[in-house]
Amino acid sequence: MSVITIPRSIRERLGDEASEDFAALINDIDIGARKDAIAIAEERFERRLYEVSGTLRLEMEKLRVELRVEIEKLRADASNNKAEIIKWMFLFWIGQTAVLVALLKFFVK
Repeated sequence: MSVITIPRSIRERLGDEASEDFAALINDIDIGARKDAIAIAEERFERRLYEVSGTLRLEMEKLRVELRVEIEKLRADASNNKAEIIKWMFLFWIGQTAVLVALLKFFVK
């Protein structure tokens, strides 16, 4: 808090008591102005915070939707890959069985 000094010329015209009252009035005005400035700053901050949080919520929802789409794509790819692997496993087993039958026929003769 700043200290207010009343110039001597004003103090001589007003007197000591009036000068003290005048200084107190100026201090009260200063305190009120500071409170008003703080209230305005709080309102601006809250408004800005509300706007930014709304924007962040929208962006988060957009990312959530994009993530769901990507997960569905990955699930579809995994399903396709699983079917492809099973197909090749059966072909491998059939080939192995054919080779084993051919070897058995070769050794049995």
